[in-house]
Amino acid sequence: MVVSKFLGLLMVMLFCGLMIGVNGLSMDYYMIRRCPLAEIIVRNKVTSALLDDPTLAAPLLRLHFHDCFVQGCDGSVLLDSTKDNTAEKDSPANLSLRGYELIDDIKDELENQCPGVVSCADILAMTARDAVFLAGGPFYPIQNGRRDGRRSKIEDTRSLPPPFLNSTELINLFGNLGFNVRDMVALSGAHTIGVARCSSFKARLSNFDSTHDIDPSMNVNLAKALSRTCAAGDRAEQPLDPSRNTFDNAYFIGLQQRAGVLFSDQSLFSSPRTRPIVNDYAMNEAMFAMDFQLAMQKMGCLNVKEGYAGEVRQNCRRIN
Repeated sequence: MVVSKFLGLLMVMLFCGLMIGVNGLSMDYYMIRRCPLAEIIVRNKVTSALLDDPTLAAPLLRLHFHDCFVQGCDGSVLLDSTKDNTAEKDSPANLSLRGYELIDDIKDELENQCPGVVSCADILAMTARDAVFLAGGPFYPIQNGRRDGRRSKIEDTRSLPPPFLNSTELINLFGNLGFNVRDMVALSGAHTIGVARCSSFKARLSNFDSTHDIDPSMNVNLAKALSRTCAAGDRAEQPLDPSRNTFDNAYFIGLQQRAGVLFSDQSLFSSPRTRPIVNDYAMNEAMFAMDFQLAMQKMGCLNVKEGYAGEVRQNCRRIN
């Protein structure tokens, strides 16, 4: 297990090295840049926030994911819209995101300690890692040194995976970004924490297709539960698995029981190509944890900006 984990980390570092130049990311980036307390400051802030609100873990993880999948890990999801531009955060795909105030609080503290050093993109990566750990998931080392982007446009959010994709479409979408099938299933396991709004699954409940009114891939009890949730409106929330604030493998066990809330989630068990991986993770939580952390490290390298291609914002909500 230790050897395979070490080899996996080497593969991630090789993957990152191929995507990022020699002046890119490193494990000791902020030690070198004279901000040695950066990760401790972030962890303390996240710990305090999750003690007050345990449901915040999933949104913090989702912020990092939605950032990286749109133009790379560059903090663009944090930028506010202006009179001349509608930013990513105001896309329908991002309207349920939250945690921005915590990111602002962390950034303010870091600017007090070491002005102009820690990027908003790195803050997102660190907060996601710490949120996973504090929710009961693995703690994994991350490389830092991402610079913040200057572009944030609503039309770019079309690259985010919608909840109605099937497993083949997910494999292709993730594959275009350099992820293999196992990476994709592991990252989907992020849905072991958090909730989904009715608007993201109500299509499964009526007029599903030409031969089924209700999506036949979900069990009867789930269909009844989702119908009750949607009775309260499109913004009503349904936990993605029974242990909504705990990072575990209950999500995959739920897929085996045809209890995946989103169509895209349940499709992972419906497909012969991804079902064996779902079964692996449902049976072996440690395997899921290891694969998840490696996939997260890999995701954190997506289209990282360096040098003059980016900046270190003073305020995460606007460019310098």
